[in-house]
Amino acid sequence: MMLSFALLLGSAVVIYLSCEYFVNSIEWVGRRLGIAQSAVGTVLAAFGTALPESVVTFVAVVFGRDAAHREIGVGAALGGPLVLATIAYAVVGLMFILNRKKIGGMLLSASAAQRLSRDQAWFIGIFVVKVGLGLVAFAVKPWLGVFFLLAYGAYIWGEMRKEEDADAEINDLEPLKFRPHDAQPGIGWALLQTLVALVVIFLSSQLFVHQLGDIAPWLGISPQLAALLLSPVATELPEILNAVIWVRQGKQNLALSNISGAMMIQATIPTALVLIFTPWMLGPALVWAAAVTMMSMFGLYVLLRKGMLSGGRLAVFGLLYLVFAAGLGWIGVH
Repeated sequence: MMLSFALLLGSAVVIYLSCEYFVNSIEWVGRRLGIAQSAVGTVLAAFGTALPESVVTFVAVVFGRDAAHREIGVGAALGGPLVLATIAYAVVGLMFILNRKKIGGMLLSASAAQRLSRDQAWFIGIFVVKVGLGLVAFAVKPWLGVFFLLAYGAYIWGEMRKEEDADAEINDLEPLKFRPHDAQPGIGWALLQTLVALVVIFLSSQLFVHQLGDIAPWLGISPQLAALLLSPVATELPEILNAVIWVRQGKQNLALSNISGAMMIQATIPTALVLIFTPWMLGPALVWAAAVTMMSMFGLYVLLRKGMLSGGRLAVFGLLYLVFAAGLGWIGVH
């Protein structure tokens, strides 16, 4: 058991260090491709960090040996958005509060808040359809998976066509870690560092999840409870750590864009997979997870539209994860 704890801690450290390399290189990729900073977060960074979870869902629902293994993919399709909507956003708020003296300014500019509110509206609309489909059974449901793939394609198209906000954060990029003495590293080096970082993040995340699974029974936590409460936190660790790194650098816009973009991926691509390869029928625990996610996203949307979002208010969203945990006990998941 001590070895499992050591591997758990070691893998978390490796994930954090790999995320530092990832956020460093993905900004250079965006700079070299002439992509707006917001799209760097919502598309490039989000796709990279959400890829491991999507692969896990794909393997679970397509190659799962039985219904129990495929349920892992179904749970991931709802557990990921829940963790991002509560813990990940709360981490941004807490980090902003802790680093406010150093980075100064406000959490988000007016234009960034407006753009982020549009992202939340996209997510809420798609998520409502996703959950609704999980409550009914009909013959052509698997074919609707294509709708979610097209929805994500439309989202990417819109994000990539956006121009930089007039009051966007303008930051000098840190030297590329693979080429620290090169003032203008080539796109090839930036892509190589991104790929290496993603591979290490993926492998370390798998190790983290496996050790968490080994430790949970020792702590008296059932496999079902671990799958609903702990595993999603583990799989979303890259997005959470990216947020820590970016907010410490005063780039909270990128941090929030990364989370928002990752949520769009979680709402579409894993959903398409579970619709195509599973019955996609939600039990009480997953319906509760969806309800808490919607509470968080609707609250965030209202604060963004009213221009009232702050670090403190954003941090409060983390409490909803405790509400979710308490609700699982009431539902009867132990």
